[in-house]
Amino acid sequence: MKVYIETFGCTFNQADSQIMAGMLLEKNANIVNSIEESDLVIVNTCYVKHPTEHKVINRIKKIQQDFPDKKLIISGCMVEIEPSKLEQIAPGAGWIGPHQVKKTFEVVKSMSEGKISRISGFSREEKVGLPKMRFNPHIHIIQICEGCMGACTYCCTRFARGGLQSYPLDLIKEEARQALKDGCVEIQLTAQDTAAYGNEIGESLSHLIREISSLDGDFRIRVGMMHPKNMLNDILGLVEAFKSEKVYKFLHIPIQSGNDQVLDDMRRGHTVDEFKEIINVFRKHIPEISIATDIIVGYPTENEIAFDDTCALLKDVKPNFIHLSKYKHRYGAESSSMDEIPHKELKRRSKLIESIKSEITQKDNLKLVGTTQEILIVEKGKKGGFIGRTNSYMPVVVQKGIVGSFSNTLIKEATSTYLKS
Repeated sequence: MKVYIETFGCTFNQADSQIMAGMLLEKNANIVNSIEESDLVIVNTCYVKHPTEHKVINRIKKIQQDFPDKKLIISGCMVEIEPSKLEQIAPGAGWIGPHQVKKTFEVVKSMSEGKISRISGFSREEKVGLPKMRFNPHIHIIQICEGCMGACTYCCTRFARGGLQSYPLDLIKEEARQALKDGCVEIQLTAQDTAAYGNEIGESLSHLIREISSLDGDFRIRVGMMHPKNMLNDILGLVEAFKSEKVYKFLHIPIQSGNDQVLDDMRRGHTVDEFKEIINVFRKHIPEISIATDIIVGYPTENEIAFDDTCALLKDVKPNFIHLSKYKHRYGAESSSMDEIPHKELKRRSKLIESIKSEITQKDNLKLVGTTQEILIVEKGKKGGFIGRTNSYMPVVVQKGIVGSFSNTLIKEATSTYLKS
């Protein structure tokens, strides 16, 4: 059986795909690199944003249209969030829910025998320690927990991933140790909210980071997205953990809005000042830290004053990375009962944030021109050369290098999105 897996969405979703591939390899299935050479296709869906939903739906339709003879399985968040729509667009497809990746071979086997198989629903089975097929042999992704403790009004992902389930620290550490033995040089810790790790089992993210940092070898740890309200519970512990030379000085901390009333309407559970406090503490103790944040433009209760507050916050904090989303109702989300702001106004606000984003990141990156940075080369570039990461996780394009190696590189050019040697 030749299986092709196509993945949409976040690092956590990529890890789910790697587990599905690993489970299939254990059963002697052949994971191929293109639909054309496959017998069966798995589309691992993301449903977090409206544009992604459209991409996913259009892709599923096109696969059925262009490859009608191939068996199709849909996995990921769409399976749990909107199965009725999935039934409409792909009535002959099998399903693997995001909590059911361990049943991948069972579904694939049934589908290959001409029987539609669908396994979804929640499970408390741990994903850590399961076999994985790494899509980049030098980078290992570890899911440290699944689900979250939040109740954000705009989010539908929580309906697919459920409440927080942290995985045992010793199993996570052992998976990291094995990955390093296999030659990996980057460990990515991922979750819907890494800062929530251990809340229900008496553990903490800072302790987990220190434990993995203690492993032998020259490698880097990338810590995934952290919710501000959960970071506040262990801010100094996290700072100390991030001081390790093995941890990328990179903080992904979404704010979503620069206005406290909108944050309250979103039910985020933190204030603008608390967000700024976290940034200030990290920058005081780790000056080279790079900051990534997320902004949702046009939440239904975002008026002009609230939008101006968001613009002012970005100009004040000056994040190194800004991920921008235009608000759109998500299936089942509480905020979907409210009126969306006019599309023309949404577009105007988005354009303004984009201009602020470009100005901040361009100026920030230009400061690094003429400096020598230690980089870890992690992959080949899609347009030639290689992609490396500085210790602050800034992407650097180099023409020569060895994937998986460290090198000292002189930065000669900078754009708003990457550096160049």
